[in-house]
Amino acid sequence: MESEEGNTVTIDDGIWSYAPGSGHAEGQDLTGYAVAASDGTLGHVEREAAPNGLRHLVVDSGLWVFGRSAVVPVGVVASVDPAARRITLSCTRDEAKGAPRFRTDSETRDPAYLAGVGAHYRRPTSHGTTPA
Repeated sequence: MESEEGNTVTIDDGIWSYAPGSGHAEGQDLTGYAVAASDGTLGHVEREAAPNGLRHLVVDSGLWVFGRSAVVPVGVVASVDPAARRITLSCTRDEAKGAPRFRTDSETRDPAYLAGVGAHYRRPTSHGTTPA
């Protein structure tokens, strides 16, 4: 799949798949799970989507960013704890906040938007690792 900017977005890119050992079970409904970054709470999972195989979570951040939701590729999920109904991400709150702004559901089906989201989360983080 190619975005309008010519960036290729592929499902083979690990950012769109749960990491082995994350604790995610196929078919598991994560709606309502609490979401935490490496440095604090972000919000809760509003829904999971996978247009064209590009799996991601829509996270409602509540008051954290003035009621804004964020799109997070599932490759950024470090762990899923079903007992606590909690997901931990391999990024910081600021890294999630700095992702391309999510405004409408149609963006989650837009290859150009998803390419930008994927590129943001692939960049090395402030602590020297790359999420996913």
